Amino acid sequence: MASSDTAVTRPPTPPPDPKPDDGLGRPVEVPRDSLRDRIRAKPGLAQAYRVGVFVVGLLCMAMGVALAVLPGPLTIPPILLGLWIWSTEFRFAERFFETFKRKAQEAWAHAKRHPASSAAITLGGLVAAGAAMWAVVHFELVAKAKDAVGL
Repeated sequence: MASSDTAVTRPPTPPPDPKPDDGLGRPVEVPRDSLRDRIRAKPGLAQAYRVGVFVVGLLCMAMGVALAVLPGPLTIPPILLGLWIWSTEFRFAERFFETFKRKAQEAWAHAKRHPASSAAITLGGLVAAGAAMWAVVHFELVAKAKDAVGL
């Protein structure tokens, strides 16, 4: 029996991915000859840049979570800033941020179509936040909570 008679055909192997997935997600596309393109040309610097972007975005998000204990919408801007920072380098964040932008544009369009109800809801939220802040100060709720916990 000749060796050509028993040859097994294998499926073609896919070409290697030029930008491997390194656990932080695939990088976003950047214009050629831009600063980030030149940074990505140097492997060590590219990893340091991606880690730096990740850490700065994470710090912004952590600040937003820390602000969640305060009344009002203070937690939203730092979390959005962190997501935007991540979206400049990571595709998963870019997809998430694009979805968020689309939903925000839809909400803004809805608010413009229904200005009276949107204004009433916003004003009601501000009044409720003001009443909550007044109650915390007037009834010394922070001091009472500290005493109850034992601090």
